[in-house]
Amino acid sequence: MKKVLTLAAVLTPATSLAHGLSDHGGVVSGLVHPLSGADHVIAMLAVGLLAANLGGRAVWMVPLGFVSALVAGGVLAPLLPGFTVMEPMILASLVVLGSMVALALRPALPLSVAMVALFGLAHGWAHGSEAPAQGFALYAMGFVFSTAALHLAGLGLSRVLTPGVVRAMGALSAGAGVALALA
Repeated sequence: MKKVLTLAAVLTPATSLAHGLSDHGGVVSGLVHPLSGADHVIAMLAVGLLAANLGGRAVWMVPLGFVSALVAGGVLAPLLPGFTVMEPMILASLVVLGSMVALALRPALPLSVAMVALFGLAHGWAHGSEAPAQGFALYAMGFVFSTAALHLAGLGLSRVLTPGVVRAMGALSAGAGVALALA
């Protein structure tokens, strides 16, 4: 029963939760933002799982592509408000990245980095749209650190879990994306 409740909590629409904790500005708000929404946490863990599955240079290039685009999205969001495609892109990131992990797909490195960067742009846009009026640089440092930590956690999980469990985590990620999209 405890596992079912935990899964239900993860699948509950939490995209708005991340947006209520960023009001205070600074590094702490930036750190909290990616950790306070299931959509962000799941996608960022999936990036690490995918990078591990790809192996080689992808272990650092895939997360770096996501984080670089995350920063770009964070900077662009306040400059171009009202761009509404980002929330569906965030949900798509859960489905696509999760499916890739679940199916153990290994697309070419340039394609993987480009795709992950597109999703990073969307997540960064969400973070940037909630950025405080003052202190964006500190806020950005916080969300970049949290994002990188989640990518590292995904990489670490892939090293300690069996491939079957990692694939199951990918399937849960994809399922969470579908559930959040339907909620």
